[in-house]
Amino acid sequence: MIYHIPWIYTPVRGILTICHQLTKTEIPDLAKCSVLMKERSKVEDTIHAMQRAGAGSLHVISDFDMTLTRFAHNGKRVPTTHNILDNRLLINEDCTKKMRELLNTYYPIEIDAGRTVEEKLPLMVEWWTKVHELLIQQRIRKDMLAQAVKESSAMLREGHKVFFDCLAAHQVPLLIFSAGVGDVLEEVIRQNHVFHPNVHIISNYMDFDHTGALRAFKGQLIHTFNKRDGALSHAAHLTELQGRPNVLLLGDSLGDLTMADGVSEPENILTIGFLNDQVEERKESYVNSFDIVLVKDETMDVPNGILRYIISARDNK
Repeated sequence: MIYHIPWIYTPVRGILTICHQLTKTEIPDLAKCSVLMKERSKVEDTIHAMQRAGAGSLHVISDFDMTLTRFAHNGKRVPTTHNILDNRLLINEDCTKKMRELLNTYYPIEIDAGRTVEEKLPLMVEWWTKVHELLIQQRIRKDMLAQAVKESSAMLREGHKVFFDCLAAHQVPLLIFSAGVGDVLEEVIRQNHVFHPNVHIISNYMDFDHTGALRAFKGQLIHTFNKRDGALSHAAHLTELQGRPNVLLLGDSLGDLTMADGVSEPENILTIGFLNDQVEERKESYVNSFDIVLVKDETMDVPNGILRYIISARDNK
């Protein structure tokens, strides 16, 4: 959603910089001080199994905002796809004010560790719906989206080109599953020259009228905690994913862990979680949920290292 929370970068505390020794998988990036793993042997076994199966059995499922994009750069928050719409080319000041008020109301609920997902679900629907209604009232122009993206400070993570290009070169499908705005997401990766044919996107897409003005959002609403529903209804029907039982999953929210629920007969799933902020409060839940946790790591080094190991070792297949 739209984040206007002031944020200042601070170094990772020593207690969190747990530097791992090189694992038997010979992936140097797993020795980065930003890497946390609860069960290193399980991670190694999964990577080895994926390597033996090769690129032809692999597909990647990833969140977008704060996963493929940076969380922050030079001490400032990087905009999400909703954030990018906060541009006077698209919306007025009153709309911005109302969306900030919604953020201040609902964002604390989204990250509240004391609430269950079941408690959060109806409130997230409420939040996303209200924001989308505000955007529809602005009658956002389709032909202005590219300029808004160009003027924004949107940034993909360092190493993103290697990530996207490697997957495309080896014909590994990349399914981007986003609770953001699909039209804006597409424009971000298009302007970064990585919108390859192997990329598939499930997101909240805008519906424009014959004049090119926003009139609605298409299909089922996707928010942080209902990605499982989208996975079951959309991802399972992508023929490109069939016969690829191994999954590398990337996300920055515990809700992203359900993105692979639509995979038919999965064999190996390796999950990587980007822990971008509120590290102390969320570290334990992330380490207990994701196979690999990356603490305040703005790069794609670890996913790229894992991909290189899985793919390059099987290039002759």
